[in-house]
Amino acid sequence: MRRVITYGTFDLLHYGHIQLLKRAKALGDYLIVALSADEFNALKGKKAYFSYADRKRMLEAIRYVDMVIPEENWEQKPLDIERFNIDVFVMGDDWQGEFDELLDGKCEVVYLSRTPEISTTQIKRDLNS
Repeated sequence: MRRVITYGTFDLLHYGHIQLLKRAKALGDYLIVALSADEFNALKGKKAYFSYADRKRMLEAIRYVDMVIPEENWEQKPLDIERFNIDVFVMGDDWQGEFDELLDGKCEVVYLSRTPEISTTQIKRDLNS
């Protein structure tokens, strides 16, 4: 079984998120989503509209997602790869190259292009204008 993992906040869930999850799942048999915990978002200076529990419930309802785990710190990624026997690490291409050395060949690293016409940041901007 090929195991895939991706990370994110997944706030204000939209079709760009769904597309990313669908493409990530297509790279393997089992998709794990490491969802940023509320406390970790606060450390990053981010505030999600929905709580971790609500975002987790939404992700678990998506057919491409097999498991949701909390992301609690920056150092967690290599540990998750070992713990869950990950074969493919997936991130959006805005992180291109950021995790190549960090993961040190422990698994395949894939950067997927984002859906260009949609983003959570743009949704928030549009709602505030």
